[in-house]
Amino acid sequence: MLDLTHTTKEHDESRQGEALLLEQDPKISNGRKLYIESYGCQMNFSDSEIVASILLDKGFETTKNYQEADVVFINTCSIRENAEQRVRNRLKEFEAAKTKNPGMIVGVLGCMAERLKSKFLEEEKLVDVVVGPDAYRDLPNLIDKVDDGAKAVNVLLSREETYADINPVRLNSNGVTAFISIMRGCDNMCSFCVVPFTRGRERSRDPHSIVKEAQDLFNAGYKEVTLLGQNVDSYKHTATVAEGEAPAETVTFAKLLAMVAEVSPLLRVRFSTSHPKDITDEVLHTIASYENICNYIHLPVQSGNSRVLELMNRTYDREWYMERVDAIRKIIPDCAISTDVITGFCTETEAEHQETLSMMDYVKYDFAYMFAYSERPGTLAAKRYEDDIPEDVKKRRLTEVINKQRDHSLYRYQHFIGKVCKVLIEGFSKRSEFDFCGRNDQNALVVFPIDPRYKQGDYVNVLVESCTSATLLGKIVD
Repeated sequence: MLDLTHTTKEHDESRQGEALLLEQDPKISNGRKLYIESYGCQMNFSDSEIVASILLDKGFETTKNYQEADVVFINTCSIRENAEQRVRNRLKEFEAAKTKNPGMIVGVLGCMAERLKSKFLEEEKLVDVVVGPDAYRDLPNLIDKVDDGAKAVNVLLSREETYADINPVRLNSNGVTAFISIMRGCDNMCSFCVVPFTRGRERSRDPHSIVKEAQDLFNAGYKEVTLLGQNVDSYKHTATVAEGEAPAETVTFAKLLAMVAEVSPLLRVRFSTSHPKDITDEVLHTIASYENICNYIHLPVQSGNSRVLELMNRTYDREWYMERVDAIRKIIPDCAISTDVITGFCTETEAEHQETLSMMDYVKYDFAYMFAYSERPGTLAAKRYEDDIPEDVKKRRLTEVINKQRDHSLYRYQHFIGKVCKVLIEGFSKRSEFDFCGRNDQNALVVFPIDPRYKQGDYVNVLVESCTSATLLGKIVD
């Protein structure tokens, strides 16, 4: 169960299963159409852009109708059970289309592909291609193999692959905001998480390729970039130098943030996700030093109890986390903080659940992503601990967390009433063609009436007049 009291662009539930469409035609055409559907975190949506870029160079065109596609890819997530079930259900729908078009190639990409590997080829008879997150460059070759009548699998993980040289096409873009993947993989072995096994070890992109991508996006009219990684704060890149040369400077995440911010003061910079053990004062001071680095940090707590955090292998305790929150409040007083919470983790007691609620009271998060624990095969928790909390207890605890977060979101948003926020217009409100929508520095969604003087991609000052627990409502002021 998931309640999004606030949907950010990094975790947009409304995008799950979205089909990606490229508006421009490829430079060369092979007459074949590609359909890509994505699930999971924003890293997967970003990866779909990389896949589209690779196949665009081979002459493919994209389509939003899988029934007319020659190649159908579903980019998958293994983090939560409901995401996997969605994918399996979707594959059954693709099967009907393949029956009518036997030449259609169906492929599974991403984290489920890496984790389940050949099981897809055995159980899901319609699947022709299984490709892990580090093997997308091999897709043209794998498609050729299927064309020759073979099944094709490449789920090898890499210690080097960052796709730094591939300029992702921007699919379904609003032309204002974009994501830049700065690193891949994860070295944190959280016991509930399958990512280290599906995306491999951490490796960071060359910082100059990141800055160039940000500059190219700004030159193309984009006004905001979000730096993506499983744990952006652990970003670290040292260039390789020839023998005998002086060692190259190591670029940390704090330094990278500054480099991207200096592309232009008109380019907003966001990032996600931070691990509490790695978010340093240097990073916080960098955020405070640049007006165009947004005052918003996603800082997953998962649990407010130290014993449960140890079972989760989060490598920090309750006091460490609270100290990091205190540092954020001190160095960046206006910073919004969001989080992830898991209820009903293995052996969690009622008293320990209450400590999670008290942590929420201490921080008063602006918004949160809240889940009942769901055991994932292959994780350390699945191997070591019994999933022993009854489902009704998990759900009751989750409801308590959701209700508390709804109150805290409203509390935080009420503080904006009567204040003027700088908002980047991202487009029209989903609910009204007479309203614009955008986000303020703290990543809060703001809705306000259209003013003909302004357009998508402009910065405007908005006086906040009222709010819900998920949206600020106001009007443009000069």
